[in-house]
Amino acid sequence: MRLDKYLCSCTDLTRSMAKKALRDQLVTCDGVVVKDPGFKVSEDTLVTLEGRPLGPVATRYLMLHKPVDFLCSNVDELYPSILNLVDLPKRETLRIAGRLDVDTTGLVLLSEDGQWCHQITAPRRQCAKRYRVWLADPVPESAVAQFEQGVQLHSEDGLTLPAVLERVAEREALLTIQEGKYHQVKRMFAAIGNKVTALHREAIGGIELDPALAPGEWRVLTEAEVRSVGG
Repeated sequence: MRLDKYLCSCTDLTRSMAKKALRDQLVTCDGVVVKDPGFKVSEDTLVTLEGRPLGPVATRYLMLHKPVDFLCSNVDELYPSILNLVDLPKRETLRIAGRLDVDTTGLVLLSEDGQWCHQITAPRRQCAKRYRVWLADPVPESAVAQFEQGVQLHSEDGLTLPAVLERVAEREALLTIQEGKYHQVKRMFAAIGNKVTALHREAIGGIELDPALAPGEWRVLTEAEVRSVGG
């Protein structure tokens, strides 16, 4: 790999910033100052920047507690991207597995591992996702059976897959679904004449949102949590 490209892959430097660091003699390869951006770096080359050893960024697996008014997007738009909350190098390379609406809070998973993310998002994988839902009107007992059988969403063909609904309080429920249709939870309750007033995702598959994480905070997944996805 070219040295300037290697510097960009290991740091937040742009290509022009990497070339400037090389011109300023801030980079060494195996103890020798190198100024040539085209210098070829092998797997065994020890590269330092201002005396700090560099290495390729390893694949990362993170959970994040998404707050309201942040977008599950890789770029800022009307609202800021959740990636602004992750203070890591090369955060723009992270993929968002299981997006949430701007007004929905809770568990979001991130990684550069495309296959791993696909296990979560692919419809045929039917990865379960659990939400805590607050509603405008009381949740009738009959809704439990309705959701278990599947409901008809507006402008959709066929019923949703069976979902597990647990009534927690008069206007609060836990809902576990195996799909990821557009605004699905809100549309499912709309289909039975109710309105979601607040929505929070607590779990994806076997990964539970860490209660120690405040909104906007994140942590690295444990090896067991990473392994729980897939199969």
